[in-house]
Amino acid sequence: MFKTIRRRMFGDAPTRPLASAEEYRKIWGRARAANYPAIDDFERQTGFGISLEWLHDLALHTQVVIKASDINYQHGRVLYAALRRYIADHGKSESVVVLETGTARGFSSVCMARALIDSEAIGQVITIDTLPHKKPMFWNCIDDHDGRKTRAELLQPWRRETERVTFLTGRVEPSLHRLGLTRIRFAFLDASHKYRDVIKEFRYVAAHQSVGDVVVLDDLTPAMFDGVVRAVSTIELEGEYEVRRLSASSARGYAIAIRTMT
Repeated sequence: MFKTIRRRMFGDAPTRPLASAEEYRKIWGRARAANYPAIDDFERQTGFGISLEWLHDLALHTQVVIKASDINYQHGRVLYAALRRYIADHGKSESVVVLETGTARGFSSVCMARALIDSEAIGQVITIDTLPHKKPMFWNCIDDHDGRKTRAELLQPWRRETERVTFLTGRVEPSLHRLGLTRIRFAFLDASHKYRDVIKEFRYVAAHQSVGDVVVLDDLTPAMFDGVVRAVSTIELEGEYEVRRLSASSARGYAIAIRTMT
């Protein structure tokens, strides 16, 4: 299913806008009106919550798309709160390197960059995707009515945040091994949802983490993304990370894995 959705949204790039601007705004309105008590609780527990007006505005341009399932961009809230909690707990004296796999339009990267800025932390987000950053294309979003844009152009209103983001184009596995990172303090894995790929990405990150460092995995949704579900179970069984499951809805869940063993 993930492949089908991603192909519809990206692989077979649309040659024109897929809906009117009014339709995108209607979808956005429904997404804004939805309630997510579990995510509200998570923000209260961490002590940090992203500006919802800021989030909704970013989501209109980077998350509101034409697809069969409901639009849900609560991972932006989860990532922001989790990263701010991490920085508060571990201090701001050292650079915080954040790794993301699966950039898409850049929504998650911008949310995590916002967390770095609001924490007044030194650091950067490194994000990897096969989608090019500087190739004009239609993105299945409201901005398509302005014509083809690069991702850089799409994210221009969030220039302060994107100054904290390094956008890499390529397949995830070879890109990871070219990075030469020594420490990955926080990671978000949201590229391929196959078990083999998720575990490979996780183990690369784990090899560059210390006690207290964090990995967030998206789409922990049984019967939809069983590869992610299986990967999270494997991570729990291996015992080096404490895993918290968080559900935004019946169709969208997340795992927050915190390193507890060296």
